[in-house]
Parts: sequence; C-alpha cells; structure tokens
Amino acid sequence: MNTKFLISPQELTSLLAEKSSQTVIVDTRSQEDYAISHIPQSINIRDFFTYLLENSSPAGLKELQEYFAEIMSRVGISGTEKLIVYEDALNKGYGQSCRAAFLLKYLGCTQVSILHGGYKAWLKAGLPTTDEVPNRESSIFRLHPNADIMLTTAEMLEAIDNPAIIKLDVRDRNEWLGLSSSPYTPDFCPRKGRIPNAVWLEWHLLMNSESEIPTFRSPAEILQICQSLGITSESIVYIYCFKGSRAANTLIALEQAGISARNYFGSWNEWSRDFALPIDSRVMSA
Repeated sequence: MNTKFLISPQELTSLLAEKSSQTVIVDTRSQEDYAISHIPQSINIRDFFTYLLENSSPAGLKELQEYFAEIMSRVGISGTEKLIVYEDALNKGYGQSCRAAFLLKYLGCTQVSILHGGYKAWLKAGLPTTDEVPNRESSIFRLHPNADIMLTTAEMLEAIDNPAIIKLDVRDRNEWLGLSSSPYTPDFCPRKGRIPNAVWLEWHLLMNSESEIPTFRSPAEILQICQSLGITSESIVYIYCFKGSRAANTLIALEQAGISARNYFGSWNEWSRDFALPIDSRVMSA
C-alpha cells in the first residue's frame, strides 16, 4: 500500500472520520506537554526521541528492536495500523517526529505518516484538543526489521574514502565547526569534529523555518539547495547528525525531492565515542 508520508491536519481529520480506519496517532513531545493538551486519541511515546543507540552492531540493533517492540505492544500497536506521528513544530524538536517515523519504518510498520507542520499546524487549523489519555489494550507487536534503511557504523566507515558516496552532516553550526559535541552541551560526547570527508547542510535550510508554521520546502527548492552541494537525484547520500533525528528530518526532505538517502542513526553520539574511528577534529572558522 502506498502511504502518503506527509499529511495535513485536514487530511488527518478526514482519516479519523473513517469508521473502518485503524489509525493510531503518536505524540512524540514531552510527557509534560502531552499532559497539558494533545490531539484527541493520541498516545505519547517520548522514547522515539530520547532513546540513544549505543552501537549499531547486530547486538545493538537487536536491543533497539526489542526495546520498542515491548513499548508498542504495551500501548496496543501491532504494526498493521496507519500510524501518524507528530511533534510541536518541525524546526524545534530536533526532528523528533521524523525520527519516530524512521524508527517505525525500520521496525516494519508500512503505513507511517507525519503530521506536516506538527501540533502548531493542528492548533492553527482550529481543530480540537484534549487532556484525556486514551485507554488502549495491549497487543503483540510483530517485528519485521527493515535493515536496508538503517545505516551502520561499519557501513559509514567503509564509505569515508569513497567519493561516490556523499557523507552529509546536517548538524547545527557549532557542532559542524567543532565547537560543540552535541546540540545539548558542548562536552556531552568525548570528541568534537566531523566524520572525515563530510559536507555540511544545516537541517533547517530544507524547511521554511522562519514561517509561523514551519514546513518542508518545495521539492524544487530542496533540489536546488542540494545541487549547490553536488547532490542530485543520482547521488548516493549517507546522512548523519547527533542521534539520527535531524538526519531523519533531512532524509524525508530529500525523499520529497526524489533523492534517495540513508540515515546513519547512531550518528555522532555513536561515532565520537569509539576512539578507534577517525574524525576530522579541526576547529573550523565560522
């Protein structure tokens, strides 16, 4: 089934009105924000944003799979439903709804969409909200991992000296410059810098970040920005950030423009902690 990846608040409203629709809405915001108000019938799974992949080895990925399979089963998601994920605004949550969508697709869910514009777009449309938490019966989530979309450290290492593969760093400026190891605190990770031979495209640039309701730019605009870096629809692109969130956001933007890419989900949080892995540690000029 071909599922539209970005849907509007109005499209979500129509979907929920379908009596035969098996739709589950996932709120990726903090528990505190969710408790204040949320989209009716949505469930809060903050772990989609907070979970850190310690290593992308088979054992590490198996741990990730089992972790989320347990959560999904507990909240009554089997994996066959239409899943709609949202965050507050696409430019403020470090790509958390996109990270959730990426993880859901990796776990084997085939009908996953993102609320384009997030909760702010829902509120702007004047649609109803609630503070009620829905009661859902537990179920059994069926894992069907899609290994093809999960780029590992070993694969990124193999690609470092391959000019045919574009290593795309989409972190914030201070991280790219080597002034901070994370978007949280400068010394969150033991090393600062970049994966060797990476090129930089700050994730915000592929969105209308300054708009009242930030959304992705048009495919033509995204393609034009990417072409300035030598990225075309024929390119092989490996994306990384700090923990796969901004990379997931960028991945969706590129796919909207017809550019295929893979997400190095462990990203800098994983790479920088393994001192056997090479880095470009020069402090760049702003």
